[in-house]
Amino acid sequence: MSNHLRYKDRVTIVTGGSRGIGFGVVKTFVQHGSKVVFSDINEENGIQAQAELNKEGPGECIFIKCDMSKEEDVKDLVEKTIEKFGRLDCLVNNAGSHPPHMPIDDFSADDMLKLNSLNVMGYFYTSKYCLPHLRKTQGNIINNSSLVATIGQPGAVTYATTKGGVMSMTKALAIDEAEHLVRVNSFAPGNIVTPLWEQAAYASGDYEKSMKSGRDAQLIGRFGTIEECGLVCLFLAADATFCTGININVSGGAELNYGYKNRVEKN
Repeated sequence: MSNHLRYKDRVTIVTGGSRGIGFGVVKTFVQHGSKVVFSDINEENGIQAQAELNKEGPGECIFIKCDMSKEEDVKDLVEKTIEKFGRLDCLVNNAGSHPPHMPIDDFSADDMLKLNSLNVMGYFYTSKYCLPHLRKTQGNIINNSSLVATIGQPGAVTYATTKGGVMSMTKALAIDEAEHLVRVNSFAPGNIVTPLWEQAAYASGDYEKSMKSGRDAQLIGRFGTIEECGLVCLFLAADATFCTGININVSGGAELNYGYKNRVEKN
């Protein structure tokens, strides 16, 4: 079995790891023998995820409560990881939020600042404090961007802006860290079944219609899974050793082909 553990005894930090895509990443890395420290702002969800995944193994995981928009919380997360395991091989920046869909008129400047403090500054903090340790191991950073960073999304000017920033940060860091042999890559999920996606579907007022619309947006006619996102991250961490500064769409082909996109006659 050990021959199939692709990240055995490597130490990984995953932010926002108790639910959704982050949980899929933690689960996949634990299944492949990694020692994972994962953070979340929700302590109850984090403790539950830790217990569930440690029962399964063969790797292990530790939950640390952390508000990614607070620099001191992030410093503490990294310090505790190094105290526990003495090294760091991979950082998966995942924690983020997607506000309700609205036109720019309905977003305040404070809305934009708060989202940026989580979706962009959180990634900046973790990268800054993890890199001294990643340079020692010639490790890697994996950033969760979004398909909308490149194709846009209606009613999501704040979210798309932050995710575009993540994609640009990835490329800039890849250049700077090449001299230390630290690779920096990103992945861009499209429609993945997560609690956040389902919450938005319920909020739309027509859950079934919203879910059908989500499925139909992909060429292969279904949502992606959190496990598939986890496997993409594992590939970037363990196998893609000659890749830096790249982005992988995890989108089922949602960005391809023509579709009905007439916003003028949408009603």
